[in-house]
Amino acid sequence: MPQQGFSPVTRLRYLAGRARRIDVGSVVERAKEASAQHGKALPLVVADMLYQAGVKNVGFQDYIDYDFAILTPAERATYMTHPVSNQISQKYDHPDYRGLFQDKVEFDRTFSEFLRREWMVVDAGNADDLRAFTERLGTIVTKEPVGQAGTGVHRYHAADVEDWGSFHRGLLERGEILVEEVIRQHDDLAAVCPGTVNTTRVTAFFDGEKTHILAMAQKFGRGAVSDQMTFGGFYTMLDENGHALGAGYDSHGHVHELHPDSGVRIADFQLPMIDEVTAFVDQVARVVPQVQYVGWDIVVGPEGPVLVEGNWGAGVYENKPSVTGIRTGHKPRYQAAIGF
Repeated sequence: MPQQGFSPVTRLRYLAGRARRIDVGSVVERAKEASAQHGKALPLVVADMLYQAGVKNVGFQDYIDYDFAILTPAERATYMTHPVSNQISQKYDHPDYRGLFQDKVEFDRTFSEFLRREWMVVDAGNADDLRAFTERLGTIVTKEPVGQAGTGVHRYHAADVEDWGSFHRGLLERGEILVEEVIRQHDDLAAVCPGTVNTTRVTAFFDGEKTHILAMAQKFGRGAVSDQMTFGGFYTMLDENGHALGAGYDSHGHVHELHPDSGVRIADFQLPMIDEVTAFVDQVARVVPQVQYVGWDIVVGPEGPVLVEGNWGAGVYENKPSVTGIRTGHKPRYQAAIGF
């Protein structure tokens, strides 16, 4: 098992950095959201948010997203938060290997056998190869090597390209050099949103012998190239059997009992092939064992799971009490697996 606890130096550096970056106006605006939604006095919410951030390792957005204003101290203690997640990443994801996850080209090379789709890298001399690749597949997805939250991801259709030389130059100039085949998703996922590849975020920790699944969230898109919130996407938490724990929600106050486009009831969703997903996560977690704590983005395809990417800064997905009625989070699982 890994060593217990976090470095106090790392903790202090993180707190100092947060203090330097604090945006008081933003904190007040978030506090107004919680005050209005839960009927709490604004000054008390502001004070509570600052206390939770400074003493309890709770991010300001965590406080809003997970309805901390209505939770008891004991309930709050069960929630995983972004500051704690960051400390885990810094301790258990070796700096020398993080680049394999940050650079999408390097990631595809490292995890090529688990991608289960075609891909290529655009360079100055392969315009003809790009055209042949795109025309054969019909639709492609391009990515900038470094990006997050869906930024730098684009979708193109061969039928829309009029000048292939210009298209090739444009990808190079914009840095969209990673080109991938569009993932085909399982019919159960397509039934919710067919226009977007809907990913499952599986947060896992590899202790050197065993892979521990800490949390699973199912993301749904709105027809755009990405299911991230910046593209209108939202998520729902899944239980250990892959069943939705409630309606969908995002960090902008939107709640979706039904998918806005398909009308599918989110709480009825069941992730197909859950046993295959669990085994798949164990496989990919062993490829780079020096990076132990990862948020894996996976899509269940018709024949099984497909790897989209891995995030060494795993981020946090949690239950939202006002939506699901569930007033506890996943932190006990993290503590049991990691030992902090």
